[in-house]
Amino acid sequence: MTVPMLMMPPPIARTKFCDWPFALKSIVGFWLFYALTVAARAFLGSDPWTILENKLLVVGIGIVINCFIYLAISAWSSGNNIRRKAVVAGLSCAFGSLALGGLVVMSEDWMRESKEEFRFQAREGFTVVEQGNQIRIERTAQEPLVLTMPKVHELDPMKRVRYALDFAVTWLFFFIGWSAFYIANQAQAEALGAQRRLADAESAAQAAQVRALRYQVNPHFLFNTLNSLSSLVMTGRSDRAETMLLALSTFFRTSLSLDPSADVSLAEEIDLQRLYLDIEMARFPDRLTVEIDVPQELEQARLPALLLQPIVENAIKYGVSKSRKAVLIRIEARHLDNHRMLLEISNRMKHGGKEELPAATHEGTGLGLANVCQRLEARWGSRASCRYGPMTSGGYKVSLTMPVETNG
Repeated sequence: MTVPMLMMPPPIARTKFCDWPFALKSIVGFWLFYALTVAARAFLGSDPWTILENKLLVVGIGIVINCFIYLAISAWSSGNNIRRKAVVAGLSCAFGSLALGGLVVMSEDWMRESKEEFRFQAREGFTVVEQGNQIRIERTAQEPLVLTMPKVHELDPMKRVRYALDFAVTWLFFFIGWSAFYIANQAQAEALGAQRRLADAESAAQAAQVRALRYQVNPHFLFNTLNSLSSLVMTGRSDRAETMLLALSTFFRTSLSLDPSADVSLAEEIDLQRLYLDIEMARFPDRLTVEIDVPQELEQARLPALLLQPIVENAIKYGVSKSRKAVLIRIEARHLDNHRMLLEISNRMKHGGKEELPAATHEGTGLGLANVCQRLEARWGSRASCRYGPMTSGGYKVSLTMPVETNG
């Protein structure tokens, strides 16, 4: 049977500026932190409101320039190339810091002069008082000497450039800090997205494998059942054939309603096997006996649907149908340590004897036990195991170990 390939949806492409809400929040957060440090410093002085008013102008200009840096990084460094983003961010930060330094120098006339005084004693014995752009030197028995410092725009062009560069160096590290934070967050988001896509792909591949293995069971079971039904019809046992048809109808109605990739409870799986065994007991009324021992605490344990079907079929095909004596098929479940359970399916002579039943793996297509082991591995990996072989007392046993999961 050809199983259709499970198509994964393509990953959602990241468009330019799609992360602008995060970028804007981080920009405002960085500048808000800077404003809080300025406020803490301002309120240590005597004229905090003037200082805050002047710094708010700088903060406003800085936020605008920071937004342009974000636009440059998003516009000119598309894709996942971190090195290219770092280069674009570095150049943008350099230009942004130069722009901010120049604008701070140019906006000097718009800033209010602080009334806060800085007073200190010079080594020569004079008291120096600095307020705004004035410096007053208080001398003993003399008039104070008042000096008015020139504003930046009154200096010669070279000195203005040097002032702007001093400001630019300070803001360069601020912009670089934000850019590093932003690029690191992008890289983390892309890495997490890649991990999610990989996990989705692995999950889809596992689901496809489970479906493929399950789809192998249905035609295999149908072929064996139709053979049994044909034998009954050809030998004139129409009453048994009718009983088998009714059981077959119930079995298929139940099994085909299940999701191929879904789990069922152990109780539901045992009920399905009872339906199948009822079909076979109609065919071998004198040669087939069934014993099932499942403790109540394991009835809700989950396992892949129809996991036991190929094993029970092999027990019938290589045990009951090839023996002239009565055969006992036993299905047993036991609770192990570490939240695991053991399922054992065996066939042996009902009344003892040294006759050894043929091994299921020595004949046939090899589908049965290989299918079971592959489904166990696809479902639980190394947490499950599949062992099988002849028993020393005669007969054959298959032992399946798997975790006990009851969450559905």
